[in-house]
Amino acid sequence: MKPLVPPHGSAKLKPLLLEGSELERERKRALTLPRLPVSSRERGDIIMLGIGGFTPLEGFMSHADWRGVCDDMKTASGLFWPIPITLSAEAGAAAQIAIGDEVALIDRDTGEPLALLRVTEKYRIDKAHECVRVFRTADPAHPGVKMVLDQPDVNLAGPIRVLSRGGFPEKYGDLFMTPAQTRKLFSSLGWSRIAAFQTRNPMHRSHEYLAKVAIEVCDGVLVHSLLGALKPGDIPAEVRTRAIAVLAKNYFVPSTIVQAGYPLDMRYAGPREALLHALFRQNYGCSHLIVGRDHAGVGSYYGPFDSHHIFDEIPEGALQTQPLKIDVAFWCYQCGGMASGRTCPHDDADRLQVSGTQFRKSLAEGADVPPEFSRPEVVEILRAYYAELDARPVAAS
Repeated sequence: MKPLVPPHGSAKLKPLLLEGSELERERKRALTLPRLPVSSRERGDIIMLGIGGFTPLEGFMSHADWRGVCDDMKTASGLFWPIPITLSAEAGAAAQIAIGDEVALIDRDTGEPLALLRVTEKYRIDKAHECVRVFRTADPAHPGVKMVLDQPDVNLAGPIRVLSRGGFPEKYGDLFMTPAQTRKLFSSLGWSRIAAFQTRNPMHRSHEYLAKVAIEVCDGVLVHSLLGALKPGDIPAEVRTRAIAVLAKNYFVPSTIVQAGYPLDMRYAGPREALLHALFRQNYGCSHLIVGRDHAGVGSYYGPFDSHHIFDEIPEGALQTQPLKIDVAFWCYQCGGMASGRTCPHDDADRLQVSGTQFRKSLAEGADVPPEFSRPEVVEILRAYYAELDARPVAAS
């Protein structure tokens, strides 16, 4: 059997999560240190650092790293990295922290210590510069831009030791898998060519088509569902993953598909996020990433295939995980099945394409959803979710 792709920039995974007696000791010590609450996005980054998803990073980036990643997609050491991984603090809190100090990074929702940070640098950034370089816009209506603009003013750099997986295993059970676990599973299945399918939405017929195209050229597909925070209106992970599970059970050969989840929030960075998705899927053991239309995009900020093109713009060898670029997929009534822009010669009038907004509107209003767009088992789960939403009492203003 051929080996799996190596982790990014390293011969082996570098998880930062402490274990055993060291973990218990440092959790107790965290209670004695200055406390710094972290955002939802930072929490996801901490957990990814902990489980080895961001191998070979050892913590939060320095100013030189930040500048290099923004401008050239590489850290000060020359490591390819497409999006800054940074931690921010309010100016007042940062002023109380000296270089060399340790602070406990706290989940702002639960109060749980997530990690210990040894501060090696404090610095301010040009937020607009980061937004323009990473998101290609500084429009505050863009959810990723807003995330950066809203973050505190001082960045703290330094290595971290991770104390928690943030409750994800408890909430999602076996669905939450670390890179070490997926690699072990792929090896046990005899897989070496694995395509990751990134999703923050339920899978419909077009997504099913993309995954099955990948299965034709790979040993299997990892349907990798985002478990972190989304924008308002997106389907929650617990609903989405149930819908994916019923699709996999009824419409895929069991030995060709694995469903798992990962703990990041969406950044909606389009092409740059597509590169990040490929990078950490390399750490999970995937040789390929399925890249469809408007991958990791939002609104009309990116062209439909900008995430295809960016893979042709990075240095050769920057990533081991390669894109499987697939055109927009749809049901064609003339072809009598699923097709893509590269395989179907017919006009738009013959094609069924339903936007996510239209689909959610149909579900919310109880309208019919064509079976050519979504499998009935998936629609049933989503209808139940929207019915439950409608039944919830409206909070008093």
